[in-house]
Amino acid sequence: MHILDLIIKKREHQKLTKEEISFFVQGVTDGTLPDYQISALLMAIFLNGMDAEEITHLTMDMANSGARFDLSAVQGFKVDKHSTGGVADTTTLILAPLVASVGVPVVKMSGRGLGFSGGTIDKLESIPGFCVSVDEAQAIALAQKSHLVLMGQTENLTPADKKLYALRDVTGTVESLPLIAASIMSKKIAAGANGIVLDVKCGSGAFMKTLEDAQALARIMVEIGKRVGQKVSAVISGMDQPLGSHIGNSLEVMEAISILRGEVGGDLLEVALLLGAHMLLLAERAETIAEGKALLQQQIANGQGLAKLRELLIQQGGNPAVLEDFSLLPLSPCTHILTAAQDGYLTKINTAKIGQAAQATGAGRVYKEQPLDYGAGIIMKKRLGDIITKGEPLAVLYSATEERCASAGNILADALTISDTPMPLPPLVLDTISYRQSE
Repeated sequence: MHILDLIIKKREHQKLTKEEISFFVQGVTDGTLPDYQISALLMAIFLNGMDAEEITHLTMDMANSGARFDLSAVQGFKVDKHSTGGVADTTTLILAPLVASVGVPVVKMSGRGLGFSGGTIDKLESIPGFCVSVDEAQAIALAQKSHLVLMGQTENLTPADKKLYALRDVTGTVESLPLIAASIMSKKIAAGANGIVLDVKCGSGAFMKTLEDAQALARIMVEIGKRVGQKVSAVISGMDQPLGSHIGNSLEVMEAISILRGEVGGDLLEVALLLGAHMLLLAERAETIAEGKALLQQQIANGQGLAKLRELLIQQGGNPAVLEDFSLLPLSPCTHILTAAQDGYLTKINTAKIGQAAQATGAGRVYKEQPLDYGAGIIMKKRLGDIITKGEPLAVLYSATEERCASAGNILADALTISDTPMPLPPLVLDTISYRQSE
């Protein structure tokens, strides 16, 4: 078998066999295929696509290219969650403790942020002492005890995906739906959960800009799950404004804690409850979404969700005192208040630019190795549809220097549109695609 034959075959719109895809992934993993030929096949896939069978074979070969987590020693139906990335998307820090607090194990591997999307691992590392480096044996022991582990991805998880992702990033093939789906699902399958809930973001601050593209990606990933015998549900949620009000690592930790305290509501809580309810549905801990959301809300009201977060912090070295005292979390010293230049209504937010403004404060990365300022970020004071009065605060920015604050403030100002007349609010949840829909 020769890689050139596979490149030509896919170039000519033909379907690759299981054996051909396995040959390709093996060559990527062991380094026997040169980057230029791997890149050529990636471009052929980008241009001509793959069908569901091809994508499933690619996903499973990528999942099996390294060590897979075996969570069978953890009793119960293990659930996982993945977001395709957004701004102020702090749902994991809320739903994971809530779901685990009702006895459903959550062992979640998360990544670091890059671009305008924040990473769960970065948020956790803003908590003094918190350790995200957990190996398989430790993860199993912790999950058996507390039902909850939040950890970084292990080095030997899906090595083929790491190589392919790096090449996609420099060859203009990132936006391929088959390659996106295989990348996400291979990591989730290798991580060992029994069921997966996907939060596919859609809008100005999301990778998928249109509902049609978001639905297509969600359907592919749910179909992969069906074909490999795994329960997968996908929620398509809007990203036409930041999901929460706090953007930045320690700031998002503060907002998540405030929600688990029962002090804050809004869109971030609503999406966290919805995704958590879908996780409970997969685990058969609830029979309906309404029942699942009510159970999770009860865990906020009775303090069990916050108690589970405290247990997580203690078991992974974090300082649990941050739950009562936010001054123990980092906060950058320089502030800048962005005020409204006119009266009106906040009618449009370019959420990607909000993310870029957060990057400019030091809260996000432009390149992979860039260090973060964990205390930098933005607190939004207004949301879409709000009445705006000239001179009132729209946002507060935090950074290490006045110059960074001012620069980020200029980007942020350009991201907000204030109009004389109000506009209809975009929906928070646009669609749900469940494995049950095609049973």
